[in-house]
Amino acid sequence: MSDDGQNILPIRPGLQRWLALDTSASVLSVAVGAAGAVEPLAWHEGAGGTQASATLLPTVMGLLQRVGWRLAELDGIVFGHGPGSFTGLRTACAVVQGLAAGARPGGVPVLPLGTLLAMAEAARVRHAPAAAQLTVHAALDARMDEVYVARYAWDAAQGWRELAGPHLRRPEDLPHENGALHAGNVAGVYGERLPAAWLCETGGATLPCARALLRLAAAGIAGGRCVDAQGAQPLYVRDKVALTVDEQAALRTGRTAG
Repeated sequence: MSDDGQNILPIRPGLQRWLALDTSASVLSVAVGAAGAVEPLAWHEGAGGTQASATLLPTVMGLLQRVGWRLAELDGIVFGHGPGSFTGLRTACAVVQGLAAGARPGGVPVLPLGTLLAMAEAARVRHAPAAAQLTVHAALDARMDEVYVARYAWDAAQGWRELAGPHLRRPEDLPHENGALHAGNVAGVYGERLPAAWLCETGGATLPCARALLRLAAAGIAGGRCVDAQGAQPLYVRDKVALTVDEQAALRTGRTAG
């Protein structure tokens, strides 16, 4: 067990048969393939949110059937553990725990990865796949008039490095940097309240996705970040997940005044 209480697995699993999933935002994203592969063998993206709890497990089993894999044959499961929707993260953790623990005796290794890192990877592949070096600011709507944001540096020889971990900011206070990518789903939510750099992402929103998690999985495995089934726990950046009725009214009043 590590110093932070996670049940780290001492043996690195294989790379060939991985399941990836993310339900942290508005899209349900699932993929199967090799850890580190540029493209998965099969993938699905569809409506998430409140539907994810009902559709995630059938989607997973359908993709495994499509590629001819049994659950017990998986080398591991990688998933976006947060930050993100409280309900979405709980859904992902519950399903991953159940699948990993029940797949075979001893369980299947689990690799929790950050959703904002997955967004940075998705943005890199989408906008700058040939970049030798790149800085990405990734932002995900956190509701309650706040945004989850983190900053990452990409080096083609060394991979990703976290420069500023996930934290909360007001939309007006998002960081902006010349020459960097500013990726996320905040432009369509907060519009002109954002610094100009956040309004310029070509082609619309970038969200965490299972394909990006699969690409990131090889580095996570090599870094010894795999845990057992019980280690599939959510990453909460915000402790408080809902506003009171009075706080909601105050927020609406403030938005109207703005």
